[in-house]
Amino acid sequence: MAGLIDPRVHDAQAVRQAGPDLLGLALLDARNTTLAWLAAFDGLAPDIALDDFDPPAWLAGHAGWFQERWIARHVQRNRGAACDPQSPRLPSIEPDADAWFDPHERGRRQRWTAAAPDPQAVRRYLAATLEATLELLDKAPSDAQALHFFRLALYREDRIGEQFAVLAQALDLAPERWPSGWAAPPARVRREAIGLPAQRVRLGAADADETAWRPAIEDGRCDEEVPEFEIDAQPVSWGQWLEFIDDGGYDCPAWWGDDGGDWVETHGRRAPRYVEQQAGGISARRGGRLQKLPAAQAVLHVSWYEARAWCRWAGRRLPAEAEWVLARRAAAGRGFTWGDALEWVADRAARWPGARAAPGEDDELLAAGRRVLRGASLAAGGRLRHPGARRFAAPGSDEQFCGFRSCAL
Repeated sequence: MAGLIDPRVHDAQAVRQAGPDLLGLALLDARNTTLAWLAAFDGLAPDIALDDFDPPAWLAGHAGWFQERWIARHVQRNRGAACDPQSPRLPSIEPDADAWFDPHERGRRQRWTAAAPDPQAVRRYLAATLEATLELLDKAPSDAQALHFFRLALYREDRIGEQFAVLAQALDLAPERWPSGWAAPPARVRREAIGLPAQRVRLGAADADETAWRPAIEDGRCDEEVPEFEIDAQPVSWGQWLEFIDDGGYDCPAWWGDDGGDWVETHGRRAPRYVEQQAGGISARRGGRLQKLPAAQAVLHVSWYEARAWCRWAGRRLPAEAEWVLARRAAAGRGFTWGDALEWVADRAARWPGARAAPGEDDELLAAGRRVLRGASLAAGGRLRHPGARRFAAPGSDEQFCGFRSCAL
């Protein structure tokens, strides 16, 4: 495994431009991570809200299924995004793979309750699908079109690795069982908010080398005129959130609106997910035990509704996506930090102009009512920590490692 000791394997920019050799190492690294996570859940009998999470064996098997469906079984794989996604597929090496791992075959609750493959069968399937993928990669042309689905499969499996961390948090998995340990956001010394002048910003493909591969959610481009604004240098902290709780923030309808108020009532929330105590500071379940969280640490596991409510209470607002992107580019030398959490912004989910539906894209691109998240969380591997990364999620979603920052009104 010495060949895996190549720092570019974990570099988001490098991997998006990788040729077959580096891409093969990254695919192997991602599969090893999937197998390590699957082993971490061995012997657990989960008792969680089934509709919010996927079973570990399903997550692992889905990584192999997606890779096999779009590479080994896909006769038009070398056409990349220009392929016909409805073209006939070759049969799977596992006759039940589609029934087990196709997300359109079973909803989340059924994935927990329906007959599932033995974990050892999943491991054999993962080994066989990776072997087929690497053989085909070795024979593939090195142009961007022919490598598209190999890169998409890597991105999908890295996202699944992050979902394993989300599930581990939900199950209160002890830190020694996490493949790379529990990574908490750092406690940061608070810095002054940053003011930026009005200017024009290009969004979309300009977040990186425009010739590099990117998922459909980041494709396209547009220019926006951004008025003068002031933005937090760091995400909102637990100390700031505690002030909101102590001031009765969850009980004041003015901060929530009808949609947020319905969410609070439905979920019975009086604090973010996993928080169990607020007296004298915030304590939450982290890495298998109840921990008092540093006041200067970024808030985690808050919904878009909670982020908006805090901003209204504080007399501020969520940043527009264009403001967040501009600050990341222009204010790094003035203390703008990102990567402690996925960060909610104000915008509704939408493709950038010029982007089109792409074969194999996530369903998150198609769901109505979602909001945008920027940045990356510490639960994500290095390949997901890309400056252009963006996500879409329902405004009530709080199971992810998500936080936010604010702007002046």
